[in-house]
Amino acid sequence: MTGGESSSEDPIEHQPTGEDRVRMVARQVSEPRTANWIVSEADWSHEPTKRVLERLVDDGILHRNDTGDHTTYFPDYRRQAIKEAIRLRDSDHTVEDLTQRLTEMNAQIRGWKDEFDVESPNQLRGTIADQVLDVTEEDRRREVAREWEQLQRRIEIVGFAIREWDFLAPGTERGGARR
Repeated sequence: MTGGESSSEDPIEHQPTGEDRVRMVARQVSEPRTANWIVSEADWSHEPTKRVLERLVDDGILHRNDTGDHTTYFPDYRRQAIKEAIRLRDSDHTVEDLTQRLTEMNAQIRGWKDEFDVESPNQLRGTIADQVLDVTEEDRRREVAREWEQLQRRIEIVGFAIREWDFLAPGTERGGARR
């Protein structure tokens, strides 16, 4: 590059702002978190983070819970699930692809149920207390329990996308423009 040219890939232009980081962190939490936790994860100052969190609550993107010792924030999981179902519908996947993926996810869970002789992730966690296991096996069971819970959430979303395939179609696929 010569002296007078500027790069279209200027790293400074692509750096997320503090507000961007707060929004990213807040939307990705899997359990209610305090503003201080979000401040730390987003690496931004407290007062601006609180203002962003309150705007996200006002916009219906986050929920605030004031009932405990500390106020916590968490995403609207229903909104996230619907957005993910729409993303699946708008992707290159067919309904048949998603049905096959659903079959594979259910088979994975059946495999864990058979392998560990349990019916739920929490029952699997309970086997750690019930049995004498080495540290590696305890870690594996904890990891499988986490994966199992994630898979259950994914099954719900994929199942919803399949059940509502026609409804989730873009307006142009449902017979014309919307009014």
